[in-house]
Amino acid sequence: MFKGHPKSLYVAFFANMGERFGFYTMMGILVYYLTAKYGLTPTKAGFIYSIFYASIYGLALLGGIFADKTKNYKGIIFIGLLTMLAGYVLMSLPGLGLVFTLFALFVIAFGNGLFKGNLQAVVGQIYDDKKYAHLRDSAFNVFYMGINIGALFAPHAAAGMINWFIKKQGFERNDLLPSLIHKFQDGTLTGQEADDLQRLANEVSHTSVTDLATWTQHYLDVYSTGFNWAFGVAGLTMVFSFLVYLFFKKMLPDVKKQIESGERVIELSKKETRERMTALMLVFGVVIFFWMSFHQNGLTMSFFARDYTVQEVGPSAYLFFDVWSLVGMIIGFYGLLTLINKNNNVTTKIIGAVMLVGGGFAAYYRFTQFNDVNPFSPELFQPFNPSFIVILTPVVVGFFAWLHKRGKEPSTPRKIGIGMLLTSFAFVVLLIGSLNLTPFAQLTPESPRVGVQWLISTYFILTVAELFLSPMGISFVSKVSPPKYQGIMQGAWLGATAVGNLFLGIGSFLYERIQIWQVWAVFVVLTLIAAGFIFSVMKKLEKVS
Repeated sequence: MFKGHPKSLYVAFFANMGERFGFYTMMGILVYYLTAKYGLTPTKAGFIYSIFYASIYGLALLGGIFADKTKNYKGIIFIGLLTMLAGYVLMSLPGLGLVFTLFALFVIAFGNGLFKGNLQAVVGQIYDDKKYAHLRDSAFNVFYMGINIGALFAPHAAAGMINWFIKKQGFERNDLLPSLIHKFQDGTLTGQEADDLQRLANEVSHTSVTDLATWTQHYLDVYSTGFNWAFGVAGLTMVFSFLVYLFFKKMLPDVKKQIESGERVIELSKKETRERMTALMLVFGVVIFFWMSFHQNGLTMSFFARDYTVQEVGPSAYLFFDVWSLVGMIIGFYGLLTLINKNNNVTTKIIGAVMLVGGGFAAYYRFTQFNDVNPFSPELFQPFNPSFIVILTPVVVGFFAWLHKRGKEPSTPRKIGIGMLLTSFAFVVLLIGSLNLTPFAQLTPESPRVGVQWLISTYFILTVAELFLSPMGISFVSKVSPPKYQGIMQGAWLGATAVGNLFLGIGSFLYERIQIWQVWAVFVVLTLIAAGFIFSVMKKLEKVS
């Protein structure tokens, strides 16, 4: 998977990894922060979440325009990194109002717009060199791993920081309390909810709470400040990303210098440009439905984790919620792949064997330290997607390589279509797991909850779908985009993602109003429609790619 790639790819890999760590720290906890600190309903929090998520990607179009006009892709990326760092610093400041939080989110989104699409364009420029052109799809899979290694650790870092801070103030964390506290402060508690509040307050304080008015405000302040500390961790990872880029950006291609030195820029005919732009727009239309569905992982699926899924598991299941046992299993898995690869020499296979044994032992050791019952916070479902990305990327890349040798590898557009079908199937699984659950409006702390296997299975299938669709989509855009529109088209790819994210709020709106299985049914239907559309225009897409 890594063989034959130029070193410049790994500059982009690590610069992106640090930035994505910060981003997924934010996305793993943002809706919990908004509902806890400001007392927003899921619908209102979902509206802010979807606008922010859409801005993250929509502003990439603006960043692409800046870069294509100036041809200074690397300079625009640098400014984007600095801007994002400023935004995370603002988010880490506690005790400030909702308007300030919205401003900080905009700063992060604007910086991301300057950074993300242009970095993808630069990766594409690396593989415009004919020597590396055949590795383009594989390169974007590797690049995508950088995104998800950061995302793997981010929610664990966030949860660890939040739980540490709350415990440092003398409390235990309980995610049911903020909602009850806001109702208490608004005077809308029912009799049963008042009993639940008193009981939970005593439990998390390890004492009998007599002055609920004072206690509730103090606990809410402590709870929300823990999230500010987590946003600060995201800022620290941005520093890492910034330093990697600062010291090694000379290794990346520089279109501006190439033009200044008199190198010829390839121009396409108007007809070919039009055909390519049409194909790109068709793909952009399809991915809107994918991202509208997939990014429910930080919204309705996060609410589902909080409200409908068990919050404690046995030691075997907890292996997947503990970051160090998870890392041990991933290392062991990569060791196994290295060991069984027939093309590796004896030394490499010995290294693989050491990784397999070491990773397995580390996971087993962590297992022996777990309790019979292990509580966990709901944001710890977020690392499953990036974990599966890291695990499955070499498998998917190897599978495509195996098919390629036999002349049976699907085209890039066909991979995107298969990804849409898999997305629909993922929501079918979650739909089945949600049958007969209590409607959201009737939930109580005693309402029945489902096992973690439903969300984990859904994340697994969504991850396979993502590997078929997202890195392949980025690769398709870099391959098909007319050379003078590379930044704009990568921005437009992210702009399509933005449009999908604008509709995320549909999920949180429905979440409060219909049965939960019906919410997932909506996404099953939408993704099936999108899959049908892309297969109907497949010949047109395959022609230009």
